[in-house]
Amino acid sequence: MEELYKLLEESLNERLYQLSVGGPRNKDGDIRLKLRPVMIKTEIYFQLESFRGNQVFHENLTAGEAAEKVGKALVSSFRQMDVETMDYQAVVLVSKKGKITIKKKNSVKREGRELSHNRTKKYILEEGRPVAFLKDLGVQTEDGQIIKSRYDKFRQINRFLEFIADIMPILPKERCVRIIDFGCGKSYLTFAMYYYLHELCGLDIRITGLDLKKEVIRNCSKLAEKYGYTGLEFMQGDIADYTGEEKVDMVVTLHACDTATDYALYKAICWDAGVILSVPCCQHEMNRQIQCEALQPALKYGLVKERMSALLTDALRANLLEEAGYDTQLLEFISLEHTPKNILIRAVKRDGGQPVDTGINKMADFLHVHTCLQELLERPVGK
Repeated sequence: MEELYKLLEESLNERLYQLSVGGPRNKDGDIRLKLRPVMIKTEIYFQLESFRGNQVFHENLTAGEAAEKVGKALVSSFRQMDVETMDYQAVVLVSKKGKITIKKKNSVKREGRELSHNRTKKYILEEGRPVAFLKDLGVQTEDGQIIKSRYDKFRQINRFLEFIADIMPILPKERCVRIIDFGCGKSYLTFAMYYYLHELCGLDIRITGLDLKKEVIRNCSKLAEKYGYTGLEFMQGDIADYTGEEKVDMVVTLHACDTATDYALYKAICWDAGVILSVPCCQHEMNRQIQCEALQPALKYGLVKERMSALLTDALRANLLEEAGYDTQLLEFISLEHTPKNILIRAVKRDGGQPVDTGINKMADFLHVHTCLQELLERPVGK
């Protein structure tokens, strides 16, 4: 205990970059703590962020107050603390029996961080803090700086984690959380999801990433093994043909092309998944079908027809999820200057799962469309 407080005492000054505490041992209470120095008027304080459910609480403390609060919280409620300063990095591990192990090493020298109380936007994964999968996937340099050409990807990853943070409180805590990621691709977001939920928040999870490309799956599997992510696996396969699951807690499908999104949503509904996160891509199906005399002055323009079809497809999907017992939102994933594929469908299973009539079939009839998801949902159960 003395060694822990000695580390805190020598770390809490203007040369601290960041201190984080994670791996909660209790179901209730804070799930993560972050501490950073801030300059208020002419004095150095330490801003403590406490993450509790989907809420974040802030308080500014003196060095002594911060050391006392963080030290007590670590020993009583958490498994790990990471300290990063301009001079060294340290990891503190707390065993089940309360034994404290401290590992410390010199870090790459760099300039201090901005100490202004009102900073620019903060990210869940912060620039300047190395994360193994971000380095291996070409987003970060060895010292944690973001590669300029990959900054959009860095922002996308953090935006996605904000959505994960929002729904995390409703995920089960008493058992392993089962997650399927359909069309995982290079798996930037799959790795980020595992890192956040398991490594930072301490949830027991098992994630399967599915993709058609054999080489992509091989590379992702190697990285998961390299990081010791035992709850993360990758499989080659088609979304429409995927079987073998009886219960899934969350289904993620990001940029699955055209009707592959519909198959993923349908499987999520069949599994009674508690959460669905979907960013659709390449909505060609409605574009081929849509016919509406009243809208013909707009639909005669190919670009307008394409964009209207994409938006109406996502609106139809969201309403079908509502009818299947989900509270559904259409949210901006990342802003339009980074990608046109920027709508995220977030669906959370309604208490009791009661279906509603949204009247969406009237819209589909008006547009003379009948989509893949409509057809799938019309199938008899078990077919």
